[in-house]
Amino acid sequence: MTKLRIGLGVDFHQLTEGRDFWLGGVLVPHHKGALGHSDADVLLHAICDAMLGAASLGDIGLHFPDTDHTYKNIDSKILLKRTLELITGKGYQVVNIDSTLCLQAPKIKPYVVQMQETIAGILNISTEEVSIKATTTEKLGFVGREEGVVAYATVLLEKGGER
Repeated sequence: MTKLRIGLGVDFHQLTEGRDFWLGGVLVPHHKGALGHSDADVLLHAICDAMLGAASLGDIGLHFPDTDHTYKNIDSKILLKRTLELITGKGYQVVNIDSTLCLQAPKIKPYVVQMQETIAGILNISTEEVSIKATTTEKLGFVGREEGVVAYATVLLEKGGER
């Protein structure tokens, strides 16, 4: 019997000078980068949280705590791969992802295909199963002032079915 589970993930990071800006596993040129214990890739973190939530495995902080020096400056693609191992260990596989990045700048359209390829490659799914959208906040709030970035992700998992 096939079992479907949906999960929602969200992540926020402050933007600051002197940091690389990683989004969806891709280095995006920008004068600011996200501040965090890891490489602070908000999109991958939101996807991890959505996957973990759908499988009732808690959240990214439970599995990869920022109090553990092991994860200091870790590449979030590694965290996504380890998250996949956690959900497959419970018999789940990713069906599809829908995500939204909220940032004033930079424009990410030139990087979306590469992000889709990176995420799909890690999760062993088709790029057509990875939706990445972006929006500004019309210069409102901390995102609009370019003080931070937010990502939302919804993930559908399947257990027990043949794909």
